[in-house]
Amino acid sequence: MTAQPDLFDRTLFRRRRERALRAAKPGADFLLQAVADDLEDRLMMVNRSFRTAVDLGGHTGLVSRAVSGSGKAESLIRADLFSADPNLPAPDLVCDDAALPFRDQSVDLIVSALNLQFVNDLPGSLVQIRRALAPDGLFLATLPGAGTLTELRDCLTRAELEITGGAAARVLPFADTRDLGGLLQRAGFALPVTDLDTLTVRYDTMFALLADLRAMGATSVLKDRSRTPLTGAILLRAAELYAQNHSDPDGRIRATFALVTLSGWAPHESQQKPLSPGSAKSRLADALGAQERKIGE
Repeated sequence: MTAQPDLFDRTLFRRRRERALRAAKPGADFLLQAVADDLEDRLMMVNRSFRTAVDLGGHTGLVSRAVSGSGKAESLIRADLFSADPNLPAPDLVCDDAALPFRDQSVDLIVSALNLQFVNDLPGSLVQIRRALAPDGLFLATLPGAGTLTELRDCLTRAELEITGGAAARVLPFADTRDLGGLLQRAGFALPVTDLDTLTVRYDTMFALLADLRAMGATSVLKDRSRTPLTGAILLRAAELYAQNHSDPDGRIRATFALVTLSGWAPHESQQKPLSPGSAKSRLADALGAQERKIGE
């Protein structure tokens, strides 16, 4: 079987992430903060605690604080991605989330935020995560889904087509919610759940949005990206199109982030299982107070 070609340049992703950590622009982590707060709320609703939890990615400490704040983890491992965050105490370990260093069934909770969208083999990474979880361990993650930055994609593409006659991919492709749920099932997770939250952020101009994306380390790292930078004329035209087509009455533009949260459990005999066909003890028609009829009647 032919290997699937890599979609992302992981070396470039590492450099941009490290640059973002060193620069640490105040307020640029607003999206990560919102995701961390949501993950903390979700953990607080889980009716059990976990012996060992992992913050897979470091996340400037926000996810570690969320896990600790939930009170659901007895011990916590902060696993920074690629390199230690220079603005925090030393992490417990530094690793690549595409090649996990954990033994099978060695941890009870793995939480990730806004990282896994950059993994080339997401199905393989999910299998690694499931294997690292002890039976009845929980995986909880949020990543951008289809619809994220759709306005920016539209305007950059239209501007480049208009000025040069062609357009390169400038915004990452993002997975659909249903597809991500299917990947959880394929990886062997029990009780897989995916849900979508849409966050709209407003900016004065497209350039302010681009500045935030650079500060997040979230600019394009496509392996087959164009090596020709966008010209000033293309960027100005894109900003003009953005203001014309994706702005509110007060003139501020909108940027959409479609945030998909995944959850799944490592299989365990105590978990709920679907009933086998034909095992029902009452009829649906009786529960609905309806008359049962054969097909065709």
